[in-house]
Amino acid sequence: MDALVSEYQNRQRIKEVENSFGPSAPQLFTPGRFLKGEGPLMKQGRKKWEQKMFFLFNDILVYSSIILNNRWHKNPKIIPLKDIMLDDMEDFDDVKHQWLICTPRKSFHVSASSDEEKKAWMQHIEACQQTLLQEPVLQTKTTYAKSWIPDRAAQKCMRCLATFTGINRRHHCRKCGFVVCNACSKGRALIEHIDPNKPLRICKACNKTEDDQTFRLRGDSSGLWDEASSDEE
Repeated sequence: MDALVSEYQNRQRIKEVENSFGPSAPQLFTPGRFLKGEGPLMKQGRKKWEQKMFFLFNDILVYSSIILNNRWHKNPKIIPLKDIMLDDMEDFDDVKHQWLICTPRKSFHVSASSDEEKKAWMQHIEACQQTLLQEPVLQTKTTYAKSWIPDRAAQKCMRCLATFTGINRRHHCRKCGFVVCNACSKGRALIEHIDPNKPLRICKACNKTEDDQTFRLRGDSSGLWDEASSDEE
């Protein structure tokens, strides 16, 4: 990560980052915002690991796809640091120096080129969060999205064990992140922290949980208690 401390250099570098996204670039410069560091990391996608460019500011984390020899970027994603929770992950034979970035809308794994780089990223993000929030930890009431299990990790539906084929395709449950077939993911539900307006695909196990919770809230068939008719907030 490159430490950027000069106010003039900071303003110029943020403008360079904005320009690297082309004419549709988001406006990143704002008074009080500082670019703390930047660098490429590997991000786990649905099908494979891909290199992305990450930019750490004192209040947001931005990542994007890399094009044209690391000089130009596209499809920037902006995440407020207050919405991020980090979770350290163990090394595996095929993936090392990884950790999990959790947000309410999406959670994903990233991997650095070395353990030192990994620790530097995690420490810098946490330091920015503590300065931003003026407290050592994030609010515990935040609900974070589950990370999706990669397609390659599941050759069979993780609910009914049906083998995936060109016809029986993979889908992801937005609630638990499992890889499931179409027959096991016909349910839809509003997941407030991901999208409060659009019902999202969920698997049959999560759908049953939703039904069970609704039943418990409404009471039994005798109507002893119904949340919808309760006067309590």
